[in-house]
Amino acid sequence: MRKLRLVASQEVQDMLGVSRTRAYQITNSKTFPDPVAVLSVGRIWLTDDVERWIRDHRPDLQDSSK
Repeated sequence: MRKLRLVASQEVQDMLGVSRTRAYQITNSKTFPDPVAVLSVGRIWLTDDVERWIRDHRPDLQDSSK
């Protein structure tokens, strides 16, 4: 069984290396994946979707050790 990996706004901010305000702008852009859930604590995304978006839109953030 595959483990479900999820991230919230703070993790997205860390993955992108941007401020909270900039992360909010990015996650609200039309190109960013839709959240899989919206909870009282905020929006939740699949980690794979965010990583794919980073590969496609921010290749400079790719981990060179992979």
